[in-house]
Amino acid sequence: MENYLNFIGGEWVGSVSGEKHDHFNPAKPKECIGSTEVSTREDVDKAIKAAKAAFKEWKAVSSVARGEILRKAADILEERADDIAQTATLEMGKRLIETKGEALRGAAILRYYSQEGYRKAGEILPSANAGTTLLAMRVPVGVVAAITPWNFPIAIPIWKIAPALVFGNPVVWKPAQETGITAAKIAKVFEDAGLPAGVLNLVLGRGSVIGEVMTTHEDVAAVTFTGSNAVGQTIAQQATANGKKYQLELGGKNPAVVLADANLDLAARLVVEGAMKQTGQRCTATSRAYVEASVYDQFIEKVIEQTKQIKIGDGLQEGITMGPVASKKQFDTVTGYIQKGKEEGATLLYGGDALDIDGGYYIEPTVFGNVTHDMTIAKEEIFGPVVAVMKVADYEEALEKANDTIYGLSAAIFTKNLEKAFHFIENSEVGMVQINGETGGAEPQAPFGGTKASGQGPKEQGQAAAEFFTTNKTVTLNPFAK
Repeated sequence: MENYLNFIGGEWVGSVSGEKHDHFNPAKPKECIGSTEVSTREDVDKAIKAAKAAFKEWKAVSSVARGEILRKAADILEERADDIAQTATLEMGKRLIETKGEALRGAAILRYYSQEGYRKAGEILPSANAGTTLLAMRVPVGVVAAITPWNFPIAIPIWKIAPALVFGNPVVWKPAQETGITAAKIAKVFEDAGLPAGVLNLVLGRGSVIGEVMTTHEDVAAVTFTGSNAVGQTIAQQATANGKKYQLELGGKNPAVVLADANLDLAARLVVEGAMKQTGQRCTATSRAYVEASVYDQFIEKVIEQTKQIKIGDGLQEGITMGPVASKKQFDTVTGYIQKGKEEGATLLYGGDALDIDGGYYIEPTVFGNVTHDMTIAKEEIFGPVVAVMKVADYEEALEKANDTIYGLSAAIFTKNLEKAFHFIENSEVGMVQINGETGGAEPQAPFGGTKASGQGPKEQGQAAAEFFTTNKTVTLNPFAK
């Protein structure tokens, strides 16, 4: 059984504590697939100092050359996609076809940001003074702390690391402990692509122990985090108190509005896909569906028909369409919400049971009907294969209830009515809107992120990433001054 080390200052090293964390397959919880180091505060301090030491030379490398390293990393990641995808499936249960797609998406993100090195790094502005040239330059912020979750262990780290690097920043990366082996293999990709020592540092361990160091250390300039709202708020407070930039991508309770004129077959299929894909463990998963009363019963029939087609099992097997949830903790959380839905009076229309397959953490895809807006399953993020379907009188009620949440990540509407579609675009209180599409999904060139409690700070991905990973420097040139 292989043990995976921290990557600090260009070296693979053990933790100061010597403690190891064993990783178990959620599809077969008795199967240990390897171990990782359990980093200490001292390990993180070393990683941050290594990043700081690398900053001066890294920011001096041309952005084109930095982008070329990302291009090489994309090629290597693509070559190793099968191995890295299998590792991710073994660590957190998502189907192999999903983790392979995630690895290829990671390669696409790297290629996108490799080209960022060719784009403008500032602009020339007009000056009120004759003979004066005014420049607005984009420069790197410094050492970036990246804290990433277990649900997208390949794509999310890469869409943070890639822009940070191409804009000239060194990175200290702490992945979720559950997916530390996957993270080590991704760090190896960057090493083999020729990234200089200290520019990317990987620390493996418990966020409760080392997270605070990353958000308060004097040599960290910016913190980018994806994860729970509770942890995000703590990071925001610590970063603010210590004068650091921060970027938070948090939870979602994403609604789909289905109007009477919609293509119901399409709507049912995409609502189910949006809710159950990746076993519902996505911040952009479809969690609520508001359906006009006149087509509610018909829509429910089509949703159940779609849900029945889901085949549950080990994500490594062909033909499986939904794997286990990632851990015993996640299993208990999701089944607790299902029980809460029953207790509060929602109608369980399909699923809702745990399945005993090799002792794995399997939960049936679950559909609740007759849900009221004040029920827990209508308000709180479940992060599992559960969707709550609610009946509404009309579009106006659907929009009002869709917006009545602390979250504002993603929303979808299914309709053929162009006027209502554009009204929804303008009035849906989210960062991302889908018209006749499922709530999940994002492309590397488009900004990603939410509003309200779903996100704080500049958006991720696309050229929007420059807002977080760089800062403006204004330069006034007076070459002919006398």
